[in-house]
Amino acid sequence: MLDLTVANGIATLTMANAPVNAMSDAWMVAFHEHLDVLDKRDDWAVLHIRSALKIFCAGAELKEMRARFAAPDGIAAQVKVIRDYQLLYDRIEMLPRVTLAEINGAALGGGFELALACDLRVAAAEAKIGLPELRLGLLPGAGGTQRMTRLAGRPAALRLILGAEQIGGQEAERLGLVQWCYPLADLQDKAVEIAHRYAALPAHAAAAAKACITAAATPGDGGFAEEMRQTEGLLNTDATKALVGAFLDRTNR
Repeated sequence: MLDLTVANGIATLTMANAPVNAMSDAWMVAFHEHLDVLDKRDDWAVLHIRSALKIFCAGAELKEMRARFAAPDGIAAQVKVIRDYQLLYDRIEMLPRVTLAEINGAALGGGFELALACDLRVAAAEAKIGLPELRLGLLPGAGGTQRMTRLAGRPAALRLILGAEQIGGQEAERLGLVQWCYPLADLQDKAVEIAHRYAALPAHAAAAAKACITAAATPGDGGFAEEMRQTEGLLNTDATKALVGAFLDRTNR
């Protein structure tokens, strides 16, 4: 269902829940378990989420959704599941290390909400991306309305969510929903290249920068204070002292 490997500073989490990587209760438990493992390890700087199937993730497991709707407490159970997905995606978003989603195929509903929770997204031009929940009289409640609006702005979010529209990778890149788009044939190599590039940078500095970027979303001047706090923290680490010292030693400026 989910396979985790760690090598060269990259934790690769591969979804392999045939046929469409549907998100079930067991899938959610397994995802948390892998994150628990990574929380205890310090040998990774990038979490690379990808799929072993032709589809990235098509969203919720319909069999479980059908069973919940048929149960006497079905509405309450469904609301709880959506909240559980919010919590999982919040956990991914708040990881102190860099997260990358490699979108090789359809990423719909909760599947795209998973990608939206990552810092970085690279998509195949052939991918189908969207939040189609309105077709069922629902809405993308696992963070989709919030993260899509923050990334692409209100006009794009209104267009895509209210229209239940599916777009390709190139349009997703144009709208700012993914940072890179490549032909499917090149996607895996490009995603690995991106992951290695980010993994080569100091993880402690990336964590500090992520905290400051997160603070930028809050109105006011708190983000500037966070920059000072994080900068002071970095300057007091042995790793930063060594990097800055080495840089100064090899320059005459």
